[in-house]
Amino acid sequence: MTNLQRLELEIKGITLSQDELSVYLMESDLTPHSEYLPSSATNKRNIYRAALSILESIANSPATMKNYKQDDMTVSDFADNLQSRIDQLERKIRTMPVDEQDGNNFFMLFQS
Repeated sequence: MTNLQRLELEIKGITLSQDELSVYLMESDLTPHSEYLPSSATNKRNIYRAALSILESIANSPATMKNYKQDDMTVSDFADNLQSRIDQLERKIRTMPVDEQDGNNFFMLFQS
């Protein structure tokens, strides 16, 4: 599975061209047609970052928010659900470990 295919799994139901998805992946430091490594926390984190960027782009499109209506879901329901998913992804990305992490979870706030 490539990074592009993994991103498509994450954003199932959102239709974007391969070129657009590739740009989101490259902005998240991933090569679209490289092998997806599920064991790499950094790779997984970057996939989530790309998905987050896509959701934020949808949220920034007033035309999408204005015209969206499906079955019994209203525009406000769509906006609330979208914002909820964005918040969920942001929390998940913040709490995910990074591969290069050496066990030290502190930083020097003051220097003498």
